[in-house]
Amino acid sequence: MLNEQELLDLCRRIGLDLAEAATRCRFLHWSDADAARLAAAADATEPAQRQFIETLYEELARFEPLAALLQDPRRVMQLKHSQLDYYERLWRGPYDRDYVLDRLNIGVVHQRVGLDLKWYLGAYRLYLDGMLDAVFDGQRPADEARLLYGSLLKAVFFDLGLAIDTYGAVQREALEDSKGRFARALRGANDGIWDWDIGHDRLYVSSRWAGMLGLSRDTLGEGCAGWFERVHPDDLPGLRQAIQAHLAGHSPWLSHEYRIRRHDGSYLWVLVRGVAENDRRGHRRMAGSQTDISQRRAAAEELSHAARHDPLTGLANRLRLDELLHQALERRQRPGARESALLFVDLDRFKLINDSLGHAVGDQVLVKVARRLAACLRPGDHLIRFGGDEFVALLDDLAHLADAEQVAQRMLDALHHPLQLGERTLVVGASIGIAPLLDGGQPLDALQAADLALYRAKEAGKAQFARYSEELQAVAQRRLNLESALAQALQKHEFELHYQPICRLDPDQPSVVGVEALLRWRQDGRLVSPQEFIPVLEESGEIVTVGDWVLRTACRQVLAWQQAGLTTLRCSVNLSNRQLLQPAFAARVADILRETGLPPASLVLELTESQLMRDCPQTLACLRELADLGVRLALDDFGTGYSSLGYLKRFPLHILKVDKSFIGGVAEDADLQAISRAIIGLGRSLHLEVIAEGVEQPAHLAFLAGEDCALAQGFLFSRPRPPAELERLFRRMGGSDARWCLRSARETGMPA
Repeated sequence: MLNEQELLDLCRRIGLDLAEAATRCRFLHWSDADAARLAAAADATEPAQRQFIETLYEELARFEPLAALLQDPRRVMQLKHSQLDYYERLWRGPYDRDYVLDRLNIGVVHQRVGLDLKWYLGAYRLYLDGMLDAVFDGQRPADEARLLYGSLLKAVFFDLGLAIDTYGAVQREALEDSKGRFARALRGANDGIWDWDIGHDRLYVSSRWAGMLGLSRDTLGEGCAGWFERVHPDDLPGLRQAIQAHLAGHSPWLSHEYRIRRHDGSYLWVLVRGVAENDRRGHRRMAGSQTDISQRRAAAEELSHAARHDPLTGLANRLRLDELLHQALERRQRPGARESALLFVDLDRFKLINDSLGHAVGDQVLVKVARRLAACLRPGDHLIRFGGDEFVALLDDLAHLADAEQVAQRMLDALHHPLQLGERTLVVGASIGIAPLLDGGQPLDALQAADLALYRAKEAGKAQFARYSEELQAVAQRRLNLESALAQALQKHEFELHYQPICRLDPDQPSVVGVEALLRWRQDGRLVSPQEFIPVLEESGEIVTVGDWVLRTACRQVLAWQQAGLTTLRCSVNLSNRQLLQPAFAARVADILRETGLPPASLVLELTESQLMRDCPQTLACLRELADLGVRLALDDFGTGYSSLGYLKRFPLHILKVDKSFIGGVAEDADLQAISRAIIGLGRSLHLEVIAEGVEQPAHLAFLAGEDCALAQGFLFSRPRPPAELERLFRRMGGSDARWCLRSARETGMPA
């Protein structure tokens, strides 16, 4: 039910005021006499009205839409009671302002509960039919009955007019509300609307659609040309294809993103959506909306840019490199395309900057390096930060591959100049690998190839460039095969130890005092050079596991020789830096000694100067633990590296080994004689045992005897031999202490 104010608002919407009500009454010839006639006959017609109401609801129940509203008996009872009041007031009045408002209210209620106007009018027709018999019942004169029925018709048609006005007003209000909701939705969605009569090429666009482009609707014309001529040329084919696909039934609706030109010449990204159908005349039409998606596209482009660029340097990253490589390969395979190449740039010793000055300074260096490298490129080339201190340059449209070397040299020259970071001056070098994108006309894994070339440049001394070749690929494949085979060699029992004697040069009682255990790898029946596989073991980390096996095997073998009669025999084993840096390495050595039963004093562990150069507290602590166990420590190849006398005091060393590069030249080189003499004298003065390596000629023995060097090893005595061969040599020498026939060696000059 409506309140009074809502009813008055309804009156205003339908234009019903006192003057309008009077006009309607005058047109119906309504008078006070009509009201008096109806009121006078109200009591006499009441039974007929009650009977009509019962008849009406029986009739209504026959129609399905109305029957659904009449399922509840209590509701039906209330409706009948209200309807009786309605008809009684029709007869009794009073026909005043409240009467009009009450009729309007009833009309609104009927409309809102879903009672169509046709049922409303049909019920009045039935009512008039029922009242015809009640009025003309023979109880009143015909003229009086005719006047009474005429008054009833006037009242009924006045009410019908109000009902029709009410239904129309409520429907218009609903339509206006719907339009308002639609308009608010459009404003909220910020969309432009379009409707295209395809057959007659008539295009309607909303003000919002045109306003997006800074235009008025009139400037676009009536046809689709005003729309399509503003689409970006690169996007127009895609838009036409999307429209045709929908019209052909290949897509359920049109949805496509494209750029359209604004009034000022700039372009706007929009999303057009629509659907095609036939109108009531059978004309093909398509209608939909157009949305400004510029901000979304801009945000997506920013995210895409961030995903493909390095946040520190602003350079493209690895994801973008993949895209650039794919595009470059496509261009490279077109007829007439020129050469393309990839440069892999790695900064030399950059880790030292991070470790010593911190990552913040390291980041500043990377930014400055990136700028210098970028300045070396040509227009159309690309610089990518590959990761860490690695950069990749993609060079396109080269006249010759040799031009890539010129770019690489420019980069090396640019980095040669010191970097100024505040008050700090730094020099940063780089190594560069160069590879083509195609090799023999076929696509090449340019990143892998450039990385192989970079590795070659690093091996050659850094601060230079190297070009890829098939030889590098073969070497890399060989190295990969080596790593794979070495990872299984221990399990397949392919490693073996050879031993080289260490001799005491006592003219009266020469003897073998020790052996150096040397690792050998027998693959498929062939011995692989240690220079080939030892570096691979070091780099892969397998040297730790293999090193434990070497220690354990050597200790067992030397113990067996001691038990066989060589009671003073010592065993020397070379250590790698990876072993020394292993946690609790000294404890592992102790476990191996306990497991094998070899006395700690019978084990000599040999280190190189490069291992001591690190001056690592962990290394020093480990060596002191080993010395405390009773294990003897030897400094191998002394004099060949960055020799420091401090090593000899700082570290707990027992033995100094003179490198064979010095001993091998003492027969003819006075300088090498002087160096060897100095090293021997230094070791003796520091109370270290001195062992000369590389003794291969009697002249070497003569020099060592003159310098009072008591220990030596070399081919003059024996090459490294497997245990069984060395045991046969021991037996030929005779004697439990394996005395050595030095006189025979001096006389023949040949190895035993």
